[in-house]
Amino acid sequence: MSKQHTFRKALSLLIFAFTVNLGFGQDSIPSPTAPDSVLLDSVVIDTIVIRKTQEKVNNIRRGVNLTNPVISFKRTKPLRDKYNRFRVPSFWTKENGFGFNLSEVAFVNWNAGGNNAVSALGFLKFVRNYKFRYFKWDNNLDLRYGLNAQEGRRLRKTEDVIRLNSNVGYRRDTISNWYYSVQLNFNTQFSNGFKYPDRETPISRFMAPGYLFLGAGTSYISKDQKFNLYISPLTQKSTFVLDQELADKGAFGVDKAILDDDGNVITPGKNHLLELGFLITHNWEVNIAKNIDLKSRINLYTDYLNSFGNVDLDWEMNIKLRVNKYILTTLGTHVIYDDDILFDEVRTDGVVTDPGQQRIQFKQVLGVGISYDF
Repeated sequence: MSKQHTFRKALSLLIFAFTVNLGFGQDSIPSPTAPDSVLLDSVVIDTIVIRKTQEKVNNIRRGVNLTNPVISFKRTKPLRDKYNRFRVPSFWTKENGFGFNLSEVAFVNWNAGGNNAVSALGFLKFVRNYKFRYFKWDNNLDLRYGLNAQEGRRLRKTEDVIRLNSNVGYRRDTISNWYYSVQLNFNTQFSNGFKYPDRETPISRFMAPGYLFLGAGTSYISKDQKFNLYISPLTQKSTFVLDQELADKGAFGVDKAILDDDGNVITPGKNHLLELGFLITHNWEVNIAKNIDLKSRINLYTDYLNSFGNVDLDWEMNIKLRVNKYILTTLGTHVIYDDDILFDEVRTDGVVTDPGQQRIQFKQVLGVGISYDF
């Protein structure tokens, strides 16, 4: 075979391979395909399955245990405790209380003798305390009034108290029980007081006297607030005698009226006495035994200007025996000594010849009655 023949044969194979590549080859960039919608249209669906809604089973076999979906409230029970709704926390605490004590004695054909008598005493108590971190504000209001009715004589007063206490305190940290304090105390009475059986000449009235203590100092207050000690080296004591007749007589330490020789008033008596002194107050509550509580309140005051060293005392102590939530028995004592209150005044022809002297005042109370706190 010649070289020319071999060349022609190779050229024919090359032309054949190139022709095949043109017919069946693919470019590097693929041709675009048809969208899915076109492809779906070309699909032929032979069978469509439609399922019916499941029918309710009417016949249940005996071995099948099915629960009853019916809701019933026949076996439900109401809540024993009232539902407590969420409330915004408050820094105020409060205490309210009222009570009524009654004692009675009656005689029918009693050989030993005696008079029928009834005594009643009512009281109200309100406490409002605020405490938040370093600041504390305590407020107490006590109201008491009592009467005694005895056969053969008119009503007599046995108790008459209006007392308001307010203490504002500030401490440096939340651990200490010592406070820098400002305290206000106010005392007076509701109605006229008499030295029985005299009912014509009152010896005291509303705001005659009225006592107001206002001072600053320090207080020690326990966390449970059962122990409170207040010490004030600077306290102002104001004594009010707003009844002019008592003021003219110089009652409760105020300057009395200046009279002429005929007993006529030249200069009316003062209605206000101002003193500046040292005050200590102490309040203490303790549980002696089950349902037996003791409460003590004591005030000690001495005046710097007029009679330093003469201490005015006001001490009240009560023992409460609680039978149940509503029945309460109270045994109480009250001792008062005031250097400005004089007894056994002597008058001669309308002129005071002996102003009298100071004496210790003592009162004891025993009562059984109803008490309710809310």
